[in-house]
Amino acid sequence: MATIEAQDLRRMMGRFRVLIMGRANAGKTTILQKVCNTTDQPEIYDTKGNKVRVMIYAIHASIADLSRRGNHDITNEMVFTSNSTFVFHDSCGFEAGSEEEFEDMKKFISDRAHATKLEDRIHAIWYCIPMDEHCRTFQRSEEKFFQECDTGHVPVVAVFTKFEALRPVAYGDIKKQLLGVSREERSKRIAERVEELFSRTGVLDRLYSPENRARPKSHVRLQNVNQQNTNCDTLLESTTLALDNEELRLCLVSTQKSNLELCIKCAIV
Repeated sequence: MATIEAQDLRRMMGRFRVLIMGRANAGKTTILQKVCNTTDQPEIYDTKGNKVRVMIYAIHASIADLSRRGNHDITNEMVFTSNSTFVFHDSCGFEAGSEEEFEDMKKFISDRAHATKLEDRIHAIWYCIPMDEHCRTFQRSEEKFFQECDTGHVPVVAVFTKFEALRPVAYGDIKKQLLGVSREERSKRIAERVEELFSRTGVLDRLYSPENRARPKSHVRLQNVNQQNTNCDTLLESTTLALDNEELRLCLVSTQKSNLELCIKCAIV
């Protein structure tokens, strides 16, 4: 019965719409590919449903690459043929952008967060923060977004990408202390050091500051996403549980038929 209801809901509202944000090279394209179980590039459509002709110069060209080449428009829809139940919007890394671009992004979020039709709204925002520069996790771009943007009831999930980058830093900090210890103990100490490094960034305090207009509903850590045996199930689960609307939650779960664990977990909630 639940499956039928989910299918009916999908026909009614169309697709689950996500705005993905973050700096250039934050790993956004890889995340979307993992979510849609593909290595292909997305097809891009304008607001009228016309396919946008985008020249991809390399097989691994990223969303950020397209943005820098002047093809970026936040209103454009990105769809992967492997899973067309998702539609994505990308806000290019505006850390180097103009104030006008930032205001355009704010307006897009406000308009889509408060759209009359559920199918026209953005249903979730994924804000990607790369950890390969852990000393610069919270830059001016993050500060402006979380302090100034009105996301309405749209849940924001903070996504710490490239989390594996903290491990070699942690190892370098304590490598002298690891001499002669067992492999298990070494792994434990490195993991503890990773947690210390992450805590020292203070990024969680800044994300969840009561002064922010846009506070994340949750946050996830993604690591080694570019490897074949990894997935983004934690991101999908966190997004599903962050949704206040039961219909949207059902819709998102129904797009993940292969993720039995997620379906069961969210059915229980």
